[in-house]
Amino acid sequence: MRLLKLVPDNTNIKFLRWRWVALAFTMALVVASIVLLAVRGLNFGVDFAGGLMMEVRFEKPVALDELRTTVNRLDVGEVSLQTFGNANTISIRLPLPPGDEEAVQRVVAKVQAALKVNHPDAETRRVETVSGKVSGELLRDGAWAMALAMLAVAIYIWFRFEWQFGVGALFSLFHDVTITLGFFALTQLEFNLNIVAAVLTIIGYSLNDTIVVYDRIRENLRKYRKMEIEPLLDLSVNETLSRTIVTSLSMLIALGTLVVLGGDVIFGFSIAMFLGILIGTYSSIYVAAPLLIWLGVGPHSFLPKENELTAKAERVAPKA
Repeated sequence: MRLLKLVPDNTNIKFLRWRWVALAFTMALVVASIVLLAVRGLNFGVDFAGGLMMEVRFEKPVALDELRTTVNRLDVGEVSLQTFGNANTISIRLPLPPGDEEAVQRVVAKVQAALKVNHPDAETRRVETVSGKVSGELLRDGAWAMALAMLAVAIYIWFRFEWQFGVGALFSLFHDVTITLGFFALTQLEFNLNIVAAVLTIIGYSLNDTIVVYDRIRENLRKYRKMEIEPLLDLSVNETLSRTIVTSLSMLIALGTLVVLGGDVIFGFSIAMFLGILIGTYSSIYVAAPLLIWLGVGPHSFLPKENELTAKAERVAPKA
């Protein structure tokens, strides 16, 4: 039985030949994501925006305008409606009523009774409430978690490798996180604590992928002292290509299954992870590696002291 080999041995793909095209593509995506975040913003869920959220499922798709009119007649505050995964499931958001838990339950019962009049098949699947104070704390803590994770990663790589690698890894992580957030601003999918968990996981995955490539680059910088930086980067990416493709593909298959079959509750988490793995794989090749050239890393970098250099036999690069 022959083993499945996704990437042939000894590949020699000239990835860096397309680095300027990749740079233009990368900058376009990052700028578009920042503009989307500034103009459209994120559709914060109850976790961050606060309020009352009811997830209601109907046997058949219902018109949102009709549903909005029905709930507005109850005088329970400004209602916000959104399909939740499919046209049959609707997310109903309302401001928290003044008072305690009993006041919340009265509003929920009022909305459920009104929906049952025209839609006896309406089924309330979950109800969530978060106060404005708690949601503000969650939003602040989530933002700090992402910022500190990226900073800690950059410092770790700086100490493990050199500062150029730390800057390259930090920009790669910024690229991955920004485009993922831009996707949520574009689609207006609900942004909640699950998505923050997905973004933190993406940071960890992207870091791991970048470190594997950087480790091989540093090893080859010491091994092939006369090789120009561009073919050296190509060689390093090709040497780690099999591991990168196999790892990413296995993750994408598992996450793709969750996106299609995982249901509405984990759809946001699954699609964020799927997109993040895809972007992280791209950035480890076309963002992290070319950045080293623009940061001045070359054959002259990280050479040992003169006496150590003369004590060792100089090796030359293999033929491409």
